[in-house]
Amino acid sequence: MGFEEPTPIQASTIPPLLEGRDITGQAQTGTGKTAAFGIPAIERVDTGSREVQILILSPTRELAIQIAEEFARLAKYHRGLNTLPIYGGQSIERQFRGLRRGAQIVVGTPGRLLDHLDRETLSLAAVRMVVLDEADQMLDMGFREDIEKILDATPKDRQTVLFSATLPGPILEISKNFQKDPEVISVARREVTVPQIEQLYLEVRSRNKLEILCRLLDMYDPELSLIFSNTKRGVDDLTGHLLTRGYFAEALHGDMKQVQRDRVMAKFRAGSIDMLVATDVAARGIDVEDVDLVINYDVPQDIEYYIHRIGRTARAGRTGRAITFVGPKEYYRLRMIQDYTKIRIARIPLPTPGDVEESRARKLVDRVHQIVNEGGLERYVALSERIISEDYTALEVAAALLKLELTAGSTEAPQEIRPAQGPVLLEIPFGRSDQIRPKDIVGALAGETGIPGGSIGAIEIYETHSTVEVPPDAVAQIIERMRGKTIAGIRLPGPIEIVGTSRNGRRI
Repeated sequence: MGFEEPTPIQASTIPPLLEGRDITGQAQTGTGKTAAFGIPAIERVDTGSREVQILILSPTRELAIQIAEEFARLAKYHRGLNTLPIYGGQSIERQFRGLRRGAQIVVGTPGRLLDHLDRETLSLAAVRMVVLDEADQMLDMGFREDIEKILDATPKDRQTVLFSATLPGPILEISKNFQKDPEVISVARREVTVPQIEQLYLEVRSRNKLEILCRLLDMYDPELSLIFSNTKRGVDDLTGHLLTRGYFAEALHGDMKQVQRDRVMAKFRAGSIDMLVATDVAARGIDVEDVDLVINYDVPQDIEYYIHRIGRTARAGRTGRAITFVGPKEYYRLRMIQDYTKIRIARIPLPTPGDVEESRARKLVDRVHQIVNEGGLERYVALSERIISEDYTALEVAAALLKLELTAGSTEAPQEIRPAQGPVLLEIPFGRSDQIRPKDIVGALAGETGIPGGSIGAIEIYETHSTVEVPPDAVAQIIERMRGKTIAGIRLPGPIEIVGTSRNGRRI
């Protein structure tokens, strides 16, 4: 599934559960409890038998469905293992058919489970493990008597696992009556302190995530940003997509050697890359003061991870912004995060291309004000007067210059241009000292020449210059049209030159 490390509750409970011990676990919702009891439960199933061997009691139908879905993912490679959710509101006939076909794992609400026991459509004679999830909530809902009847219908030598956010007297009494010398495991609730972080979320479907992410990056234009994905595969895929779109991104996850991770972090701290795509475990060592945007590309599996993620921004008294992408089936996890942190996360609309253009326009206006205030415009005043003398107004000249600047980032093209042979390596007289970024180069080349951004290859940023791979049939067009143009608001001090053909970013 791509996860690198167990959560604290998983690390504490999986080993004793695999040994067959009873467990009383105190942990909040959203700490990874389902996998904590799910993995040992699946390991105990005999797929050669179709009898019910694992029984999980849940307070609500929604939680029962979530647990069943998680079990299905955990048991993906266990052939012959079936999980059946049983809850009120669903056709009981369908549940009859599921039980007749055979299900080794049953997840259900107490009322509907008791109904099946009364009808004798469910037998618990072969149950090896019973899990009471959210036990305090079940007691609050008045299910204590139902729970005791269900437990009495299971074998005395079963393994009994109890999870609860709190451990009041009635819970401890159930533990005393139905568990054998349980090991009590508590995952302490950490105090949540959130600095000056603007917390937002977007409703976005998986297929639209990449496009929305790029719009946010263009709109906010952060100096340093952290993007979190839940899995290593997700990190690699997203980093690859961002690089092809001209963003200077690097990956950070547990499959990388320590020396590689140290190198990536050094580049991030130095600002030679402006965005880092990481998993939660790999990001634990990140301590960079200037991160001004954190994006949760995936909703974190563990609430503690959310707190850890957003804490990467707003360091040293600075303000920061954290944006979470929430899919249609992930609202319950967002609610858990809000309940736990006691903070309302505001919903924002999906950014449109118009929003991105408006943001760029505002930033350009601010930059113009700054340049005017700094002075030293005598040379350019003379040039402006020469253009105006050719029967153009000052307003038309200013508008034309603004249009040139604002359309420099456009990557639209009437048709895709594909290289007929190996790419050509061009050298641009801008480098790290000019604070140039790959996306600036892609935007300028695409905007001035009309070639699609996707046909631009590897970009390397050096101290005083940069190199870029381009299709051979676009070389002459790029050199001619970029003469005297600007990249990221800075005019090219010299021509773009050919330095050879390229293979994997190396000169030949």
